[in-house]
Amino acid sequence: MNNWTTSYERAPARRRAEGWMFLLEAARDMRTVGALTPSGRALAHALTRPVRDRAPHPTAVLEAGSGTGAVTRALIPQLPLGSRLDVVEANRRFAARLRVLAASHPHLAGRREQVRVHQGYVESFEAGRRYDVIISGLPLTNFPPQHVDRIMARYMDLLHPGGTLTYFAYIGTRRARALLASRAEACRHAAVDEVMSDYQRRYAVGRWQVWANLPPAYVWQLRRPQDVSAERGLRQAEAGR
Repeated sequence: MNNWTTSYERAPARRRAEGWMFLLEAARDMRTVGALTPSGRALAHALTRPVRDRAPHPTAVLEAGSGTGAVTRALIPQLPLGSRLDVVEANRRFAARLRVLAASHPHLAGRREQVRVHQGYVESFEAGRRYDVIISGLPLTNFPPQHVDRIMARYMDLLHPGGTLTYFAYIGTRRARALLASRAEACRHAAVDEVMSDYQRRYAVGRWQVWANLPPAYVWQLRRPQDVSAERGLRQAEAGR
C-alpha cells in the first residue's frame, strides 16, 4: 500500500488537523483567514468546475486564498497535461503547508514545476501571464469595500478574455450580520455587497448552491468578456458617472 493511499485513509484525521489550524490562524489574523473550517469536498468540486470544463486542453490556473489546501488538493488531479497552477496565499504558515502539498502530491511526480506556491497578496501579485481560470478563496467580506474592488479588478485583469473566475459566499451570512454586527460593520458589509453585486451584474454567468458544506455556500462564476475593447468602454463610462 503506497503512502498516498494511506494518507487518504487518514483523511478524517487530516481534516480535523486542518480545522484546528484554521481556528488558530483565524484567531491570529482574520485578514488572511476568513473561514473557521476548510472548504468541504462538495464546495471544492464546484469551485473547480471551470477546469473540468476546459479538459483536456492545457489550462493556466490561479488559485488565491488557498488556506490549508482543501481546494488545491482537489484541483491538482484535475489539471490537464501541460497546465500550470499558481497558488497565492498571504498566510505564511498556510503557504508553507501548500509547498509541502505541491512537493509531495503523486499526480505531480516528474512535473513539480507545474504548480508554484507564492506567499503574498493577490492584488500585488505580478504573474507575468494571464489565466484561463481563477479560483478565489479569499475572505472578501473581511475587507473594506475599496480593497474588495481592487481585488476583483485585479482578478479581471489577470484573466484572458473569455476566462472565468469562481468564488464562494456563505449562505445566510447577510442576515446574521444585520442582526449581530455593529452599525459601522453592517455599513461596511453592505458596501462590500454592493461592490460584489456590481461585478455580478457585469460578469456573472452562473451561480450554484452548495448545501453539503459547513456552512452552505453559493458558488459564483464570472467571465471576462471576449471583447476587451467593449469592456474597457464600459469601465470608462461607469467611471465617468
